[in-house]
Amino acid sequence: MSETKTAADRPSAEPPATSSVDRFFKISERGSTFGREIRGGFATFFTMAYILVLNPIILGSAEDKYGHHLDTVQLTTATALVAAVMTIVMGVGGNLPLALAAGLGLNAVVAFQIAPLMSWDDAMGLVVLEGLLICVLVVTGLREAVMHAIPQPLKQAISVGIGLFIAFIGFVDAGFVSRVPDIAHTTVPVQLGGTGTLAGWPVLVFCLGVLLTVGLLARKVKGAILISIVAMTVLAILIDSLADIKSWGLTTPSWPDKVVGTPDFGLIGHFSLFGAFGATGVVTVVLLVFTLVLSDFFDTMGTVVGISAEAGLLDDKGDVPHLGRVLLIDGAAAVAGGAASASSATSYIESAAGVGEGARTGFSNLVTGGLFALALFLTPLLTIVPLQAAAPALVAVGFLMMTQVKHIDWDRYEIAVPAFLTIAVMPFTYSITNGIGAGFVAYVVIKTVLGKAKDVHWLLWGASALFVVYFAIDPIEQVLGVR
Repeated sequence: MSETKTAADRPSAEPPATSSVDRFFKISERGSTFGREIRGGFATFFTMAYILVLNPIILGSAEDKYGHHLDTVQLTTATALVAAVMTIVMGVGGNLPLALAAGLGLNAVVAFQIAPLMSWDDAMGLVVLEGLLICVLVVTGLREAVMHAIPQPLKQAISVGIGLFIAFIGFVDAGFVSRVPDIAHTTVPVQLGGTGTLAGWPVLVFCLGVLLTVGLLARKVKGAILISIVAMTVLAILIDSLADIKSWGLTTPSWPDKVVGTPDFGLIGHFSLFGAFGATGVVTVVLLVFTLVLSDFFDTMGTVVGISAEAGLLDDKGDVPHLGRVLLIDGAAAVAGGAASASSATSYIESAAGVGEGARTGFSNLVTGGLFALALFLTPLLTIVPLQAAAPALVAVGFLMMTQVKHIDWDRYEIAVPAFLTIAVMPFTYSITNGIGAGFVAYVVIKTVLGKAKDVHWLLWGASALFVVYFAIDPIEQVLGVR
């Protein structure tokens, strides 16, 4: 996992497929086993189970134009349902170890930028429209063509940037790194711990988890990531029962009062496809949908490329197998998320935790999706894993993805500068899309300056132009009088 791997790099010593399930998912063909796929499915679920708590908090804390709030219990059900169904669909239809759920960042846009301008039904209708538009782009071949047009070094830079990004997510989620309060009157944006030092039992659990994970990985222990998550969860439960812990964050590692919860499907189907046009006008709707599409489009692109590269599934040209199907399912997930009022669902970079456990096929998605389905009824039990126990997996996988940086030619500025910006902007702006955009624009500009504009694929010119609009969306809205 320390190199950019292609189909030719996969192990060939595995025994031939022995069952129809093995043949369908190509488990043996891809050098995997049922055990690795199952462990990978569990690891992916535990590293992204936080969305069952976080998505209802983000959407439930916002109010629409009329002062209405979405019910958090119904939001939890909708979030789990969409994640379960679309993750399984991706596993069966796309055969990639790529889980899907409500997209962070996208849900914040829906909650705090779109909903205040209209009703919740109208806002979710925009999400459905966004998903339908992405599906159209896939069917016409445009989305897949853009991915094929990206130079291989930029694809490698995307993987490296994602590695740094998810490692940073792990550090932040665990409380190892925190934002410096504005009242501190300092130019330093982040700090160690909550006060400039590491303090508290939760951070200790995270630190021990990182050391345990990397130690097990160095020893090449099977199930290293999953073992660490389970071990640190048990430790966290023991610490929480013995010590006076003020807060673990979103999830508290204590045995719940009840194990079974009744799902509430009340939000399913509550959306208005064209209501937003009457609420805000055509120009505003177009700009909002454009923001959602561009973010979802390239966020997914980076995730699919990064996960496939780390799993060694890219072909000899560096392309993702069955890419059209994968992108169509991702677009359908956005539609499903809006239709269920759970916000746009998208591919999750936390799937890299499952890949780190050995998952190479969509069979692991059956496990992850099954656990999300189980969460419909067992949410109190399945959300006891604290972020401090799951976050070490993100740090470890971030390292594994970072190793691909050695394949980039740093002596050629036309490649090195765009690659650097792609890698740096992702964690520094907390966005995969922003990193890809910075890399695209820089690549086009430098190629033009060097007199090599004709070497740039026309789709990269178009994508870069869209990114210029994306980065300048605020002044454009002001000029158009939207704000």
